[in-house]
Amino acid sequence: MSSPAINHFFTLSFLCFSITSSLVLAQSESKPTVNSLNVAAAEIELVNPKLPPRSLSLTSSKKFEGSSDLIHLRYHMGPEVIASAARSASFPVDHKNGMYLVLTSHDVTMQDFCRAVCGFHYFTFPSMVGYTMPYAWVGQSGKQCPEVCAYPFALPGYMGHGGPGALRPPNGETGVDGMVSVIGHELAEVVSNPLINAWYAGEDPTAPTEIGDLCEGLYGTGGGGGYIGQVMQDREGKTFNMNGKGGRKFLVQWIWNPNLKACAGPNSVD
Repeated sequence: MSSPAINHFFTLSFLCFSITSSLVLAQSESKPTVNSLNVAAAEIELVNPKLPPRSLSLTSSKKFEGSSDLIHLRYHMGPEVIASAARSASFPVDHKNGMYLVLTSHDVTMQDFCRAVCGFHYFTFPSMVGYTMPYAWVGQSGKQCPEVCAYPFALPGYMGHGGPGALRPPNGETGVDGMVSVIGHELAEVVSNPLINAWYAGEDPTAPTEIGDLCEGLYGTGGGGGYIGQVMQDREGKTFNMNGKGGRKFLVQWIWNPNLKACAGPNSVD
């Protein structure tokens, strides 16, 4: 497999996140406070939009995430980036207290990005990095395939002008706001299935259906059948289901809760 064409990339590590775009996620040594409902009622309304399905179902393409035979993940650029960071001591190597995220910019092309995946998680091999460490990669789709990887902030082209408008991203950046939800998806799956041999549904470990996949497209209570679920919109029409530090707002998909045997998220009203 030929190496992906890469103009530039950047690495996020150990929960010290920064995105080189007009949206910068706040950095803090303490864990961010999240409160999804601490918003004055007069400033928001609750909506449950019905949208067309995304043009790519990540659930049906999970074979590209779990199998190094199909996507050659062990030769993916992620381990090379992490190995370089580990050797230069830019970040600590401590998989028990953090993990590496490799995020690529909007002008970076990756094999199978937009076609089969918006992000994936895997782990490094000691032969390449010196350590076995779970990691995740997520691409910025703003200029390549926002209708695929920044859904529901962008809708498939076949909708034309006859369907519902795309939801406004909470931070004004379609590509980056879309990344936030994919990052949450992958982090949840790294925690529950770090070495692709822990929690997953289905019988094929090379094509695992994980806790993010089971709830794809759901963002609130009452979701399903084309409805994304009850979410919040502010006076500017920006859609979100989670509040962060510094007034930031985010829209993140729900994940499967094995204890509840249902999808759950920060804005659940059940």
